[in-house]
Amino acid sequence: MEYSSKLLENAVNEMSQLPGIGKRTALRLVLHMLKQPEQRTHHLADALLKLRTTINFCESCHNISDTVRCEICANPKRDDSLVCVVEDIRDVMAIENTSQYQGLYHVLGGKISPMEGVGPQDLNIVSLINKVKSGSIKEMIFALSSTMEGDTTNFYIFKQLEGIEVTTSTIARGISVGDELEYADEVTLGRSIINRVPFESSMRAT
Repeated sequence: MEYSSKLLENAVNEMSQLPGIGKRTALRLVLHMLKQPEQRTHHLADALLKLRTTINFCESCHNISDTVRCEICANPKRDDSLVCVVEDIRDVMAIENTSQYQGLYHVLGGKISPMEGVGPQDLNIVSLINKVKSGSIKEMIFALSSTMEGDTTNFYIFKQLEGIEVTTSTIARGISVGDELEYADEVTLGRSIINRVPFESSMRAT
C-alpha cells in the first residue's frame, strides 16, 4: 500500500498492531481521526497514555484496577470464601454482567499452553494456591474456557490443591466446548455459574 505521507504510514503501521486490525481498517481509523477536531485526538492519546502508565493490578486478585485493591475485592458485601478462577479481565466483566455471582475472582493472566510457550510459572497460580492455603477460601470455581488449554490449566491447579481442604467446582457446560466466556450470552453464563458442578465430575464427563 502506497502512502502520500510518512506520518500517515507510521500511524497506520502502529494502529495495525492492534489485534483484529488490518492495514485497511487501520487506515480508515487514522483517516477518521484526521477528520475529527484536534482535541479529540489529544483526549484519545491522553487516555491511552494514562491507562498505560497509571493502571494497577489488584494485589489480591490481579484484576485491572485504578487502586491497589480493586472495587470487587474491597466490597464487604462480596463472599470472600468463594473464588472464581478466570483467564483475564474480560471474563470478570462477562461474569459480572450476569449479576449472578457475588464471590471474588482470581485472574490467572492466561492459560497453560506449551505450543505458545506459556507454562504454569507464567501465570498467577502460586498466589492462588497460597490464597487457598491460608484457609479463607471454602470453594473455588474453575471458569476457564472449555478448550484443551483451559482444561489443562484447570487440571494443573486441581492437582496443586491435593491435600488442601477446599471445594472445587466448574461452571456447567451450558457454555459450548471451545467457546470463550466473553462471547457467551449473559443468561447462559449466569446459569452456568449457578448450576456449577464438582470439578471431579467434570473430569469424569470428559
